[in-house]
Amino acid sequence: MRKSGFFAALALSAAIATPVMAQMDVEDQIKTRQSAFTFAGWNMGKIKAQAIDGEVAYNEKQILAAANSIAAVANSGLGSLFGPGTGMDKNDNTKLKPEFFEQPDKAREVAIGFAQAATKLQQVAANGGDKAAIAAQFSEVGKSCKACHDAFRAK
Repeated sequence: MRKSGFFAALALSAAIATPVMAQMDVEDQIKTRQSAFTFAGWNMGKIKAQAIDGEVAYNEKQILAAANSIAAVANSGLGSLFGPGTGMDKNDNTKLKPEFFEQPDKAREVAIGFAQAATKLQQVAANGGDKAAIAAQFSEVGKSCKACHDAFRAK
């Protein structure tokens, strides 16, 4: 899909999803975002096993499918799942630090970093799936995850 088509689809999905997410209660927001990150992490594990650890035979199609999944999560409008009351200061079912809500610019910065890194991983995978290039961009996605965990996730 061309870039303009991708961004048009992204904007449309955000416009459609936002009213639905606004109706979700706090517990559902937390469960949904945790599920999304678990799904992304599972796909990160697939790439790691193939492109980093070599535990599984390298398969370009599987790498692309995993990269597509990670990019889909990163660009899905997760921000709407971080509503009031979804931090650990108000809810025991999350590890989201209150600093997330106190530092909205930093939260936005790390979210954008994740989306950009994941989108680039998707592009690298779609352009031939070179193992070294996948490994390098996988590292960048990992750094974007770590940036959020370091700033906003309790241990």
